[in-house]
Amino acid sequence: MIYNKYFFKSMLFLLSIILLSNCGIYSFSGTSIPEEVKTFCVYYIKNNATLVAPNLSNNLTEELKTKCLNETDLTWQENNADITFSGSIEKYSIKPISIQNNETAAQNRLTINVNITYKNSFDNSQNFNRSFSHYTDFDSSANFSELEEELNMMIVDNLVDEIFNTALVNW
Repeated sequence: MIYNKYFFKSMLFLLSIILLSNCGIYSFSGTSIPEEVKTFCVYYIKNNATLVAPNLSNNLTEELKTKCLNETDLTWQENNADITFSGSIEKYSIKPISIQNNETAAQNRLTINVNITYKNSFDNSQNFNRSFSHYTDFDSSANFSELEEELNMMIVDNLVDEIFNTALVNW
């Protein structure tokens, strides 16, 4: 009797997983993409900031594209994609923070601000044009040019997560 009870619960659990993963609206990666959406495109994100980091535009564009490929079932399509991302880097700044008694900064803050336009050809209510911003702090005595690439990638990862979640995770 106990064996049958556990067997029934196990089968019910497996059936639930199969139904949820095949419904096309919810996936275990957390995305909420309508079933009719099959393709996406991430247009090159231009760098319009006054201070320019050489690889930042390319890194941001490629990281967003990679996240969409890895965490959805969507396929890349250069033209006429079902959903598109475009935008620009508007701010890349380094400012001192944590001023000490001798009026020098103990830390600096690197901030990156991007403006992203998201278009969903099947559901215009999901479209947005929004600014995203992230920063990271680093020791002011450190050589920024040695840390820049690593700091940029930390911020890019956070920006991509937020952009992806805003566009494709409707919790």
